[in-house]
Amino acid sequence: MNQQGTALIVVDVQNGFTPGGQLAVSDADLIIPLINRLAGQFEHVVLTQDWHPADHISFAENHVGKQPFETIDLDYGVQVLWPSHCVQGTHDAAFHPDLNISHAQLVIRKGIHTHIDSYSAFMEADQKTPTGLTGYLREHGITTVYVVGIATDFCVAWTAIDACKFGFNTFVIEDATGAIDLNVSLQQAWGDMQAAGVQRVLSEVILNP
Repeated sequence: MNQQGTALIVVDVQNGFTPGGQLAVSDADLIIPLINRLAGQFEHVVLTQDWHPADHISFAENHVGKQPFETIDLDYGVQVLWPSHCVQGTHDAAFHPDLNISHAQLVIRKGIHTHIDSYSAFMEADQKTPTGLTGYLREHGITTVYVVGIATDFCVAWTAIDACKFGFNTFVIEDATGAIDLNVSLQQAWGDMQAAGVQRVLSEVILNP
C-alpha cells in the first residue's frame, strides 16, 4: 500500500451510534478494536463526527406530528427523520472512548447546518455545500481512500460514493462497518456503492497483505 497516496476515513465512531446512544447501531461498538488496528496501518487518517445543532432539520422532534424514521420532502430531496442525536457538545456526540487513533490528522464535523443534513464526509446532503475534505486530501497527495465506521448504509455509503465522484480510488472495508439496515437500506446502499465504483473488501486485505 502506498502510504503517501492513501488515507483511511473513519466515519462517525461516536457514542450516539453505539449501544446506549440516541441512534444506536446494534453491535457497532464491536468493530472499534478492528478500526483501531486498521488505523495503525495508515499514515493518513481522517475522523468524521456528526455534530448537530439541537434544532436540526433531521430531528423528528422538530417537526410537529412526525415520528422517527418517517420521511419528509425538503428542497434537496427526501429526508429521513431521526431521533435527536449527536447534538453539539453532548456526550452523545463525543467519540466512543474505545476509539484510539491518536495520529489522526483531521476531524471533519458534519451536519452542523440547521437546515441541511449531512451523511457524506465530502458534501452536505444538498450536494452543494462542501466540507473541505476533498481539498485536504488532494493537497496531501491522496489518490486512494479506505472507508470504515458507522453506519454502512448511510454515512459510510454516502462518503464512499462521493469519494468516487471526486476521483478517489475508493474501498469500503466491510467488516469494519456497522449498519442500521432500515427497510433494506443496507442492500440498497451496497448496490449504490457498487454502481458508483466503490470496491468492497475485508480487513485482511490491509492487515494480512
